[in-house]
Amino acid sequence: MTIQSDNEAVDPADDVPAVAPQLRALRKRSNMTLERAAQRVGLSPAHLSRLETGQRTPSLPMLLALARTYGTTVSDLLGEVPPERDPIVRADRMEPQAAAGWTYWRAGGSGRAMQALRLRVPQGEGRQESLVRVHPGEEWLYVTEGRLRLTLGETVYALGPGDAAHFDSLTPHRIAAVSPGGAELLFVHTLMQSGVAELCLGDVAQARRGMP
Repeated sequence: MTIQSDNEAVDPADDVPAVAPQLRALRKRSNMTLERAAQRVGLSPAHLSRLETGQRTPSLPMLLALARTYGTTVSDLLGEVPPERDPIVRADRMEPQAAAGWTYWRAGGSGRAMQALRLRVPQGEGRQESLVRVHPGEEWLYVTEGRLRLTLGETVYALGPGDAAHFDSLTPHRIAAVSPGGAELLFVHTLMQSGVAELCLGDVAQARRGMP
Protein backbone atom coordinates (compact mmCIF):
# COMPACT_ATOMS: atom_id res chain seq x y z
CA MET A 1 0.00 0.00 0.00
CA THR A 2 1.27 3.46 -0.84
CA ILE A 3 1.31 5.66 2.25
CA GLN A 4 0.40 9.35 2.04
CA SER A 5 3.50 11.46 2.59
CA ASP A 6 3.63 13.66 5.66
CA ASN A 7 5.33 16.30 3.53
CA GLU A 8 2.53 16.61 1.02
CA ALA A 9 1.64 20.25 0.52
CA VAL A 10 -1.81 21.42 1.49
CA ASP A 11 -3.72 22.45 -1.63
CA PRO A 12 -6.21 25.30 -1.07
CA ALA A 13 -8.54 23.44 -3.46
CA ASP A 14 -8.78 20.71 -0.85
CA ASP A 15 -10.61 22.97 1.59
CA VAL A 16 -13.68 21.35 3.16
CA PRO A 17 -15.51 22.15 6.39
CA ALA A 18 -13.43 21.36 9.48
CA VAL A 19 -13.54 17.67 10.36
CA ALA A 20 -10.89 17.68 13.11
CA PRO A 21 -13.44 17.83 15.97
CA GLN A 22 -15.09 14.65 14.65
CA LEU A 23 -12.07 12.52 13.76
CA ARG A 24 -10.58 11.78 17.17
CA ALA A 25 -14.00 11.13 18.71
CA LEU A 26 -14.91 8.69 15.93
CA ARG A 27 -11.58 6.88 16.26
CA LYS A 28 -12.01 6.53 20.02
CA ARG A 29 -15.58 5.34 19.55
CA SER A 30 -14.28 2.69 17.14
CA ASN A 31 -11.74 1.55 19.77
CA MET A 32 -8.80 2.11 17.41
CA THR A 33 -5.34 3.35 18.22
CA LEU A 34 -3.91 6.14 16.12
CA GLU A 35 -1.53 3.62 14.52
CA ARG A 36 -4.27 1.11 13.65
CA ALA A 37 -6.61 3.72 12.21
CA ALA A 38 -3.79 5.27 10.16
CA GLN A 39 -2.89 1.84 8.75
CA ARG A 40 -6.47 1.22 7.68
CA VAL A 41 -6.84 4.60 6.00
CA GLY A 42 -3.43 4.38 4.28
CA LEU A 43 -1.79 7.27 6.15
CA SER A 44 1.10 7.56 8.55
CA PRO A 45 0.14 8.03 12.24
CA ALA A 46 1.73 11.50 12.13
CA HIS A 47 -0.42 12.54 9.17
CA LEU A 48 -3.61 11.26 10.80
CA SER A 49 -2.65 13.09 13.99
CA ARG A 50 -2.36 16.32 12.00
CA LEU A 51 -5.84 15.73 10.56
CA GLU A 52 -7.23 15.21 14.07
CA THR A 53 -5.67 18.45 15.29
CA GLY A 54 -6.74 20.50 12.28
CA GLN A 55 -3.21 21.02 10.93
CA ARG A 56 -4.13 19.21 7.69
CA THR A 57 -7.30 19.18 5.57
CA PRO A 58 -8.39 15.87 4.01
CA SER A 59 -9.29 15.48 0.34
CA LEU A 60 -12.54 13.80 -0.73
CA PRO A 61 -10.91 10.35 -1.26
CA MET A 62 -9.37 10.66 2.21
CA LEU A 63 -12.77 11.61 3.66
CA LEU A 64 -14.31 8.53 2.02
CA ALA A 65 -11.54 6.33 3.44
CA LEU A 66 -11.99 7.77 6.93
CA ALA A 67 -15.77 7.35 6.73
CA ARG A 68 -15.43 3.69 5.69
CA THR A 69 -12.87 3.01 8.43
CA TYR A 70 -15.10 4.43 11.16
CA GLY A 71 -18.32 2.98 9.73
CA THR A 72 -19.91 6.38 9.16
CA THR A 73 -20.54 8.82 6.30
CA VAL A 74 -18.79 11.86 4.89
CA SER A 75 -21.82 13.87 6.01
CA ASP A 76 -21.22 12.80 9.61
CA LEU A 77 -17.52 13.61 9.35
CA LEU A 78 -18.46 17.10 8.23
CA GLY A 79 -20.87 17.48 11.13
CA GLU A 80 -23.97 17.67 8.92
CA VAL A 81 -27.03 16.70 10.95
CA PRO A 82 -30.10 15.67 8.92
CA PRO A 83 -33.52 16.33 10.48
CA GLU A 84 -34.39 13.16 12.44
CA ARG A 85 -33.43 10.69 9.68
CA ASP A 86 -35.84 12.24 7.22
CA PRO A 87 -36.10 9.74 4.33
CA ILE A 88 -36.35 12.61 1.82
CA VAL A 89 -33.39 14.76 0.81
CA ARG A 90 -34.73 17.88 -0.91
CA ALA A 91 -32.76 19.53 -3.69
CA ASP A 92 -32.48 22.79 -1.77
CA ARG A 93 -30.85 20.95 1.16
CA MET A 94 -28.07 19.44 -0.96
CA GLU A 95 -25.23 21.83 -0.21
CA PRO A 96 -22.21 21.42 -2.55
CA GLN A 97 -18.84 20.58 -1.02
CA ALA A 98 -15.54 20.78 -2.95
CA ALA A 99 -12.41 18.66 -2.55
CA ALA A 100 -9.38 18.71 -4.88
CA GLY A 101 -11.45 19.86 -7.84
CA TRP A 102 -14.31 17.41 -7.35
CA THR A 103 -17.69 18.64 -6.12
CA TYR A 104 -20.17 16.46 -4.29
CA TRP A 105 -23.65 16.75 -2.86
CA ARG A 106 -25.08 14.50 -0.16
CA ALA A 107 -28.00 12.65 -1.76
CA GLY A 108 -28.88 10.31 1.09
CA GLY A 109 -29.38 10.23 4.84
CA SER A 110 -26.72 9.62 7.47
CA GLY A 111 -26.44 6.62 9.77
CA ARG A 112 -27.17 4.17 6.96
CA ALA A 113 -25.33 1.10 5.67
CA MET A 114 -24.60 2.89 2.40
CA GLN A 115 -23.89 6.41 1.28
CA ALA A 116 -25.35 8.17 -1.75
CA LEU A 117 -23.63 11.15 -3.37
CA ARG A 118 -23.95 13.25 -6.49
CA LEU A 119 -20.49 13.97 -7.92
CA ARG A 120 -19.10 16.47 -10.40
CA VAL A 121 -15.73 15.30 -11.79
CA PRO A 122 -13.71 17.79 -13.88
CA GLN A 123 -11.83 16.67 -16.97
CA GLY A 124 -8.15 15.86 -16.60
CA GLU A 125 -5.63 13.56 -14.99
CA GLY A 126 -5.25 15.40 -11.72
CA ARG A 127 -4.33 13.98 -8.34
CA GLN A 128 -7.74 12.45 -7.63
CA GLU A 129 -8.01 10.88 -11.08
CA SER A 130 -4.71 9.06 -10.51
CA LEU A 131 -5.85 7.52 -7.21
CA VAL A 132 -6.50 3.79 -7.28
CA ARG A 133 -8.96 2.69 -4.63
CA VAL A 134 -9.27 -0.76 -3.05
CA HIS A 135 -11.60 -1.41 -0.12
CA PRO A 136 -14.30 -3.85 1.04
CA GLY A 137 -17.87 -3.42 -0.15
CA GLU A 138 -19.65 -2.52 -3.36
CA GLU A 139 -19.96 0.62 -5.47
CA TRP A 140 -22.58 1.74 -7.96
CA LEU A 141 -22.42 4.75 -10.23
CA TYR A 142 -24.67 6.22 -12.90
CA VAL A 143 -23.49 8.83 -15.41
CA THR A 144 -25.95 11.70 -15.82
CA GLU A 145 -23.76 14.11 -17.85
CA GLY A 146 -20.54 13.91 -19.83
CA ARG A 147 -18.30 10.93 -20.47
CA LEU A 148 -16.42 8.94 -17.86
CA ARG A 149 -13.50 6.52 -17.96
CA LEU A 150 -13.78 3.74 -15.38
CA THR A 151 -10.77 1.49 -14.78
CA LEU A 152 -11.50 -1.83 -13.05
CA GLY A 153 -8.34 -3.86 -12.58
CA GLU A 154 -6.77 -4.14 -16.04
CA THR A 155 -9.96 -3.25 -17.94
CA VAL A 156 -10.93 0.27 -19.01
CA TYR A 157 -14.55 1.17 -19.73
CA ALA A 158 -15.98 4.24 -21.45
CA LEU A 159 -19.31 5.36 -19.99
CA GLY A 160 -21.71 7.99 -21.25
CA PRO A 161 -25.00 9.46 -20.04
CA GLY A 162 -27.36 6.71 -18.95
CA ASP A 163 -24.57 4.14 -18.44
CA ALA A 164 -24.12 2.58 -15.02
CA ALA A 165 -21.54 0.38 -13.28
CA HIS A 166 -21.92 -1.88 -10.23
CA PHE A 167 -18.79 -3.61 -8.96
CA ASP A 168 -17.00 -5.20 -6.03
CA SER A 169 -14.78 -2.45 -4.63
CA LEU A 170 -12.02 -4.92 -3.73
CA THR A 171 -11.27 -4.63 -7.46
CA PRO A 172 -8.69 -1.82 -7.89
CA HIS A 173 -10.63 1.02 -9.46
CA ARG A 174 -10.43 4.66 -10.47
CA ILE A 175 -12.57 7.11 -12.43
CA ALA A 176 -11.78 10.10 -14.62
CA ALA A 177 -13.89 12.45 -16.73
CA VAL A 178 -12.91 12.56 -20.42
CA SER A 179 -15.43 15.09 -21.79
CA PRO A 180 -14.37 18.78 -21.96
CA GLY A 181 -17.01 19.90 -19.48
CA GLY A 182 -16.28 17.10 -17.04
CA ALA A 183 -18.83 14.51 -15.96
CA GLU A 184 -21.58 14.29 -13.40
CA LEU A 185 -22.69 11.06 -11.78
CA LEU A 186 -24.72 9.51 -9.03
CA PHE A 187 -22.55 7.42 -6.70
CA VAL A 188 -23.51 4.89 -4.02
CA HIS A 189 -21.10 2.87 -1.88
CA THR A 190 -21.43 0.59 1.12
CA LEU A 191 -19.89 1.54 4.45
CA MET A 192 -17.94 -1.40 5.82
CA GLN A 193 -15.13 -1.88 8.32
CA SER A 194 -12.64 -4.62 7.52
CA GLY A 195 -8.96 -5.40 7.93
CA VAL A 196 -8.96 -7.59 4.81
CA ALA A 197 -8.16 -4.78 2.38
CA GLU A 198 -7.55 -1.08 2.73
CA LEU A 199 -7.57 1.99 0.54
CA CYS A 200 -4.56 2.06 -1.79
CA LEU A 201 -3.30 5.34 -3.23
CA GLY A 202 -1.14 5.69 -6.33
CA ASP A 203 -1.09 4.23 -9.81
CA VAL A 204 -2.35 0.76 -10.77
CA ALA A 205 1.05 -0.86 -10.40
CA GLN A 206 1.53 0.63 -6.95
CA ALA A 207 -1.92 -0.50 -5.88
CA ARG A 208 -1.22 -4.05 -7.05
CA ARG A 209 2.02 -4.15 -5.07
CA GLY A 210 0.24 -2.83 -2.02
CA MET A 211 -2.64 -5.32 -2.05
CA PRO A 212 -2.50 -8.17 0.49
